[in-house]
Amino acid sequence: MSESMQGNSALVHFSERLTNSAAFSTLFRDGMDLVEETASYLDGVGRTEAKALDRSVSLTYATESMRLTTRLMQLASWLLLHRAVKEGEMTLSQANREKTKVKLSAAEPGPAEMIEKLPEHLQELIARSMLLQDKVRRLDTTMHADGSDRAPIGNPLVPHLNRLKAAFER
Repeated sequence: MSESMQGNSALVHFSERLTNSAAFSTLFRDGMDLVEETASYLDGVGRTEAKALDRSVSLTYATESMRLTTRLMQLASWLLLHRAVKEGEMTLSQANREKTKVKLSAAEPGPAEMIEKLPEHLQELIARSMLLQDKVRRLDTTMHADGSDRAPIGNPLVPHLNRLKAAFER
């Protein structure tokens, strides 16, 4: 086996290709659709529903809609950053540096007993945003995993062959 075949420089890491996957495209589309749907709801039906709530629930509505918006803006930022990688506008390592500005744990929702008092559509949007956040976090962990925790790549028999060769050279 030649040295050039064993070198890591010619290797393509799966994490660097994830932005070109169908899974990323679906996640991107779903995320942007959720951002649009949420904005439309909060500016329309949600505004009307909020006015009909009693004071204590109205405060929860305002807080949770702000958390939802913050969460979705952070997720949209991450998705747009990685779409730039997909389109070749930046490298994954550049995206890794830039993503430090994105907070994927931003704006966790309040207690479940408070969320249950909110209009059903807002509850659904919150739940869907949390699912999206979980998916993005998992993908982020996979894409930006430290290279040191990756399994060595190459022919797994080479170390064994080298030991055999060393044993018989004695």
